Amino acid sequence: MKVLLFNGSPHKSGCTYTALEEIAKTLKEEGIESEIYHIGTTAPIYPCRGCYACAKIGKCVINDDDVNNFVEKCKDFDGFVFGSPVHYGSADGGITAFLDRAFFSSFRSGRGNIFSHKPAAAIVSARRAGTTAALDQLNKYMTISQMPIISGRYWNMVHGATPDEVKQDLEGMQNMRILARNMAWFLKLKEAGQNAGIEIPKQEETIFTNFIRG
Repeated sequence: MKVLLFNGSPHKSGCTYTALEEIAKTLKEEGIESEIYHIGTTAPIYPCRGCYACAKIGKCVINDDDVNNFVEKCKDFDGFVFGSPVHYGSADGGITAFLDRAFFSSFRSGRGNIFSHKPAAAIVSARRAGTTAALDQLNKYMTISQMPIISGRYWNMVHGATPDEVKQDLEGMQNMRILARNMAWFLKLKEAGQNAGIEIPKQEETIFTNFIRG
């Protein structure tokens, strides 16, 4: 079993990475593999155009960044943790543009099962405030994708302006470890259920409405 830890920060080894690293360390102790994926800063990340071309060609029409490669990579993972710094009281602009297209294109192209029914969690890092708003924002990617959300013992956040300060946030770092153990526990339960013949819930054809009534 493998968990992909998504570092949505422009800083490869910053505060968000410090929290993800603590999760990776604990997952390893629980016998779960993990990999940290950094969103990178070498190329611009374009926002979703709302062109719906992904429904026709099976992937996002924008090929100038790593979104399509990331979606393909996700096939090989059993769980996810999406990490972001808090910028202006919300998730980082890069991770927002990236995940908008990753989730939208995988769903519209019929590849929604890449994410659906796989456990996931969001974590955020902040110097001071905006954490719960950013968490709410990130959790929406999961709830629209039928992904069980893994929690810790508190909201999944760490505080600090530097990696060293994050390490001093003892409660926040503890919660990263609790989150990791809960993720490992859920993955093991899911595997045991699958081995026992328990299948995913019955899926219905999606109904779209715009709430306009005649």
